[in-house]
Amino acid sequence: MDDLKFENLKKSFQELKWYEYVMGTIMIVIAARAMVLGFTQGSSDGNPPWLTVINFISAVCGVICIFFTAKANISNFVFATVNTIVYAIYLVYWHIWGTAALEILFYIPMNFVSWYFWAKHRDHEITQKTKARRLKIWQNIVCAAVVVGAACIYHMILVRIGGEVVWFDAFTLSIGIVATILELLRYREQYVWWIITDIVSVGMYIAHFDAVYLTKRSIYLIMAVIGLINWAKLNHYRNAENE
Repeated sequence: MDDLKFENLKKSFQELKWYEYVMGTIMIVIAARAMVLGFTQGSSDGNPPWLTVINFISAVCGVICIFFTAKANISNFVFATVNTIVYAIYLVYWHIWGTAALEILFYIPMNFVSWYFWAKHRDHEITQKTKARRLKIWQNIVCAAVVVGAACIYHMILVRIGGEVVWFDAFTLSIGIVATILELLRYREQYVWWIITDIVSVGMYIAHFDAVYLTKRSIYLIMAVIGLINWAKLNHYRNAENE
């Protein structure tokens, strides 16, 4: 794919802002420190040494992915695919089954489907970007109803299989599905749902302290807000073409 070419990846990184490089550096330093300590002194958050390597890869690829996605940059799917695979390993280890199922059964295939659709609808002027769209009011109401209904169903299933943090897991699963479909279809409202789930995730990782994933999710939350602003601008200024 064109988005795997060195020149396109180079353009994508050159587009990043200074504050994104700062956040990325912070993420790398914290994840690298946790990885080193995991092998030398043992992990304070209970992760075995090999899982700290998984966390490092997930941290780096995850933040690059959300930096690119916030700019409607198609190159995000290169890093999204790697992040999805390694994050699923982390979730399975800690028995967070609902979110693990979301990563394995939904996010991985949807990464490739979304990659295809974004590439098919490239912005004519900035070819590394896709075209941004927006939902109507009634469509937003439907999305909210689907999220609540699906979360209730997933909750009942997760209670039966003995999952942990069940309501968090259930809403993460339902919100993730809706947000990913909106992302595939290039709707800016995906970020409203990412903001909600990132706020909940930050709270969870504060309660069950994990320095790497707390930092990662905090950056996700910041970039979700920035992403909503960026996509709204793209949709507004290039609305005639991108609708």
